[in-house]
Amino acid sequence: MARLTDGDSGIRRVAMIDLARTGDPRLEAFFEAYRTRALYSLAGRIVFCDELIQDADDNDLAPLSDPLSREPLLKDGQPLVIPVDDLKEIGRKRKDRRLASQMKHLVRLSSVDPKLRFSAAKKCAEPVVLAATNQLTKLSQTDPELKIRRIATESMLLIQASGLVPGQALQDKLAAVKALGERKSLRSASRLSEELALLEAATGADAAPESIIVYKTSLRQIANHQTFVDSCSNVLQGLSLGSVLILMALGLAITFGLMGVINMAHGELLMLGAYATYEMQRLFVWLIETGRLEQGAYDWYYVAAFPVAFLTAAVAGGLIELLVVRHLYRRPLESLLATWGVGLILIQAVRIRYGDNIGVNAPEWARGSVEILQDVQVPFARIFIIVLCIVCVLVIYALMNHTTLGLRIRATMQGRDMARSLGVNARRIDLYTFAFGAGLAGIAGYAVTLISGVTPDMGQQVYIVDSFLVVVTGGLGELIGVIYAGLGIGVLTKAVEPITGTIWAKILLLIAVVIFIRFRPTGLIAPKGRLSDV
Repeated sequence: MARLTDGDSGIRRVAMIDLARTGDPRLEAFFEAYRTRALYSLAGRIVFCDELIQDADDNDLAPLSDPLSREPLLKDGQPLVIPVDDLKEIGRKRKDRRLASQMKHLVRLSSVDPKLRFSAAKKCAEPVVLAATNQLTKLSQTDPELKIRRIATESMLLIQASGLVPGQALQDKLAAVKALGERKSLRSASRLSEELALLEAATGADAAPESIIVYKTSLRQIANHQTFVDSCSNVLQGLSLGSVLILMALGLAITFGLMGVINMAHGELLMLGAYATYEMQRLFVWLIETGRLEQGAYDWYYVAAFPVAFLTAAVAGGLIELLVVRHLYRRPLESLLATWGVGLILIQAVRIRYGDNIGVNAPEWARGSVEILQDVQVPFARIFIIVLCIVCVLVIYALMNHTTLGLRIRATMQGRDMARSLGVNARRIDLYTFAFGAGLAGIAGYAVTLISGVTPDMGQQVYIVDSFLVVVTGGLGELIGVIYAGLGIGVLTKAVEPITGTIWAKILLLIAVVIFIRFRPTGLIAPKGRLSDV
């Protein structure tokens, strides 16, 4: 540390690097203090002072602390406070402060925390930290984490490809550029493109020296990998969107496919499930702030929100069935208009209460992602939505095919008069069925909070039309058809959006569904038995 006060900039630079290579975690704060000019020299010793005080005569005094531990320095058992004029400021040079900022990353290369080592290994190449080469080489060979070994190797290649390594030959630089292409390094693409542009400007665009060929080959390999990564990302996003559409369409398949009711308020039931999740988040925050729950209990709000979202939407659906839909069975046009009006009322009521936009914070376990292939990240939130969809599908299948309630629902929908003659309370089954379908929409809203914002018109603007398309395309009342159609429409939407934009993607999707229905009016899976006559 004492060498940081030397008048020779080269000595100061070497001192910083030697300090950083010790890996002492306290040096992160030390270098930050150096960068913000909170370190001083007192008789050749480095001290820390970030705030001055004044005595009775308004003279500036400096309370001194140890630069590493930040413990107050003592003199005769009392905190050491001296006139600020007795201190010599260090870190005046902008170049030194910039180097101190880079040294924080060099310190983290020795951290025991894999996340810090990974972050440091990545940042040591942006901008280039030449002093990190030896530690990056060691990490690339010996670190127990595969992703850290890979990012350290990539950072070393980026440093070598920068041309800033002293005494480096051109062939070594081109070898690093070639290796970056072979490793399909996405983060090197912009830097290689800039250097290629400079090369072409210097030699002429039509010239083809060895350097330009190497750069173009590497960039072509990286571009092909980027296309592959984007395709995988679109498929994964499509699967999660398709899972939400399936959850929505399962409810519609029950109310529309089995009951023959066109429920245009189904999107608003999704919205109610999302707002119920938001209210559970607020409740847990209040319980934690008032000391009724521990801080670590916050993530449990999302678990508690699951039944609340289902029940909120189910109760709302039951009320809609009792007050509106029950009087409009076998009158599809009137039921469509009435439920559309109910949806508008729900949207406006929620807008008055909450405004136009709110956010739900994902629980800690739903943040982050896992890398399944190089640069292909799968967010935990989307994995959860896909798993939730699978569980709901299995539960619905078991309910409809292996329970007495499911048998009565199918009997009532396929032959209401015959079911009544056998003692089934058709009115009650109608209520249960409509409420259950509404509850599924609430679960869809619960899931959507992990991947998008919550607005009063989210169901009407985003999901309701696509959900009807899923039901119609899959086949009325057919569970397996809904699954195929939901996944297909979700993946197709996300595949087309990057090319055409969101609006045109929906237009093209609608055209494709209309053409499909023209040639296959019963959908992917045609109804069987009595249901085909409904």
